[in-house]
Amino acid sequence: MALWQQKLGFSCLLILCLATVVSPHSRPYTTPSVTRLTDSFPRVPVDRAFSNAFGASNIQFLSNGSTATLALDKISGSGLVSQSRYYYGFFSAAIKLPSGLSPGVVVAFYLSNADKFPHNHDEIDIELLGHDKRNSWVIQTNIYANGSVSTGREEKFYFWFDPTQQYHYYSILWNSYHTVFLVDNVPVREFIHSNTYPSIYPSKPMSVYATIWDGSEWATHGGKYPVNYKYAPFVVSFAQIELSGCISDPTAPVSSCSKVNPSGLDPVNGPEFTKLSQQQIAAMDWARRKLMFYSYCNDKSRFKVLPPECH
Repeated sequence: MALWQQKLGFSCLLILCLATVVSPHSRPYTTPSVTRLTDSFPRVPVDRAFSNAFGASNIQFLSNGSTATLALDKISGSGLVSQSRYYYGFFSAAIKLPSGLSPGVVVAFYLSNADKFPHNHDEIDIELLGHDKRNSWVIQTNIYANGSVSTGREEKFYFWFDPTQQYHYYSILWNSYHTVFLVDNVPVREFIHSNTYPSIYPSKPMSVYATIWDGSEWATHGGKYPVNYKYAPFVVSFAQIELSGCISDPTAPVSSCSKVNPSGLDPVNGPEFTKLSQQQIAAMDWARRKLMFYSYCNDKSRFKVLPPECH
């Protein structure tokens, strides 16, 4: 931005306007048509599906428990954890992100079993990162298996919309065939379960988390822009929760799988969920060509030898 100011001599006001024009979510993208998976599974009240994980004073349940707001302030972030653990399924939330300046803020919707397996945990992450001084958020996806935290499998994307203006869907499909990350039902990433390297695929029951917290050390340009608490509290809203899959019961010989979906669709073993449709493949190709700006598989400066699934 300073370079533009030197070359063009524009006023600060005009510079601000230009920054808004080139903001990623203002680009004139035509979103591909996709099947709306979020219309296929039942929604559950947030206050029934989740309990407080931390920062209880910063959590509010609204609209008869169908919506929850989580806040980050100088004292604490906040988070929810699902009442049940799941062994595969479809997990989704409609999220409205905090508006205004929010570098360093992390909003996460993810699955993890770190509490039960501290040394070899699995994790599937959707992390929404307050990006820079231009107010642009980005989405980061990541997968850990069996405690492989030293090999982060991050991929980052720009949005094609402003995620602070209204609710948008963020979803994870996880089964024995693949893990798919979706934004407004558009697949942005598929991580396939390969028999060639099964140890890198999440395979143990996990809880679902919804959180907001301070990621100043790494979230925005590697920690260049920390959270500015002058603009706190940062408030995120979660609604339209969908948790459909196999509920893990440690006292039962097998997991209990939900079969009550009105559509009759089974995200765990249903044939529709063993691989992406041609429509979904085309949509994912669009998202990755237009919006992905980082993939660990392209980071040769970070990995002397790329992880095996990258080949």
